[in-house]
This record gives sequence, C-alpha cells and structure tokens, in this order.
Amino acid sequence: MASIDLKREPRYRYRATTTPAMVTVPPRPFLMVDGEGDPNTAPAYRAAVETLYPLAYALRAAVKAATGDAYTVMPLEGLWWADDMSTFSVAAKDEWRWTLMISLPDAVEQVDAADVLARAVAAKRPPAGDRVRLESYAEGDAAQVLHRGPFATEPATIERLHAFIDSERRVLRGRHHEIYLSDLRRTAPEKLRTLIRQPVAPR
Repeated sequence: MASIDLKREPRYRYRATTTPAMVTVPPRPFLMVDGEGDPNTAPAYRAAVETLYPLAYALRAAVKAATGDAYTVMPLEGLWWADDMSTFSVAAKDEWRWTLMISLPDAVEQVDAADVLARAVAAKRPPAGDRVRLESYAEGDAAQVLHRGPFATEPATIERLHAFIDSERRVLRGRHHEIYLSDLRRTAPEKLRTLIRQPVAPR
C-alpha cells in the first residue's frame, strides 16, 4: 500500500510564508460545490461544507479499495468572486459568489467517481448532494501568501499580496483563492492559518 501525500506534490501548493511569492500551480481534480451569499449566515455555505467532507471520504475509501493507495483528505478551499469584481467588498458579503472545494489525488481517475458519488449521496443524503461535482482546476501562474489570524484582518494581507503582484508587473486574473490550513472548528481566530492565492497574468 502506498501513501499519497498531496501536501508535498508540489510542496508549495499547501505551504506559504507571510512573504508573498510567485508560484505556478498545475491542474488537479477537485470535489466542488458552488453557492452564493455571506459564508457566516448563508445556509448554502454550511450545506456545502456538510456535503464535501462525507463525499471526499467516500472517494478516499473507493480509491483505497481499488488501488491500495491511501491519502489524507485535504483541507477546505474556497474560490471567491462577485459578478462585478469592481464591487467585490468585505462589506457586501451577501453579494459574494463562491466555490467550496477539496483537492483530490490523480488516483481518483482510477475509480468510477460519478458512481461513487451517486451511491454516497443516496446513502448519506448530504444537503448539497445535488450540487456537487468533480472537476479539474488549474491556476497556472499565481501569487500567494500566508495569512495568520482572523478572517477580519485578511484585507491588509490581501493588500500586501496585490502590491507584490503589481511590483512583479503582473495583473490580477481569475478568482481569489483561499486554503484553510487550520481546523476552523477547533482553532482560535488569532491562530488561524489561511493560504491566500491570486492567479495573475503579465501586465
């Protein structure tokens, strides 16, 4: 039996420092659920979280049964945007659109993922089971930084990241990406670790 460590392939995908840096992120399959609204109050957000984890574990069990390979279910990630990005603001969370997702190993291609998900949805009846999908996602060139502390203090970190992007003669493209490295249920806000990533293009 092999152990697949997604945090090491490539290593920077889930590791960053508080100093912004450029990376190139290759494609990887993800389990995804789309939604909209304030993550603090929108029922759809909680439903997405409550759906992704049991289905991620179902896929993990199927991969292990089919290949003998084991892997750790990865942390929650989120893509965030607004229909009009010029209006995207922390003060207008009700207007946010998002995709919550969990990274999967390439080995998931060795099982009938659609069948595994269909059977898991029928058995577990997760609240967003009708909205879940498996999709490859690649960001290519991006800048990223580690944010330490509560989400309320993220704007200053994001501002530093955007200033770095400008200094690298790049412009923002795509969607704001956050990877929640800490267990949100068990970690004090001041100790949270969030990897913030922004795809970029040449100026």
